[in-house]
Amino acid sequence: MSNTTSERNKAIVLEAFQLYSTSVITRLRSAFGHQTTFSTVPTSRGSGWLARADQELPPTLKYEPGVIVADGDYVILHGRFSGMGLPANWIVADVVRLKDGILVEHWDVIQDESTKEQSKSGNPMFGDAFPK
Repeated sequence: MSNTTSERNKAIVLEAFQLYSTSVITRLRSAFGHQTTFSTVPTSRGSGWLARADQELPPTLKYEPGVIVADGDYVILHGRFSGMGLPANWIVADVVRLKDGILVEHWDVIQDESTKEQSKSGNPMFGDAFPK
């Protein structure tokens, strides 16, 4: 597990998530071999949320990356999804495993983003400011 592998894998995952939109779903669908986001989602290639994403993702979807860390073939990316047409943005920790530069497994932890009024600490969940 060289630092070079970790840095290369961080760049691959960051690019995939920054480009995360209906225009790149086909590329992501072919890249992900194993989707394990939910226990009720099939894990075979071409099934699950990526197989349906081109019909389900709104064109207003936006991804903002935060912290990204890597250890060899595993990358963890913390970010915000907005513009989904839901009552709240999502703050997500995505865990991705790569093999030879290909995204082969994915897990995530999703939480609705708190507003300033909902925050018990008075601090935002993501970045330096609350969403508008």
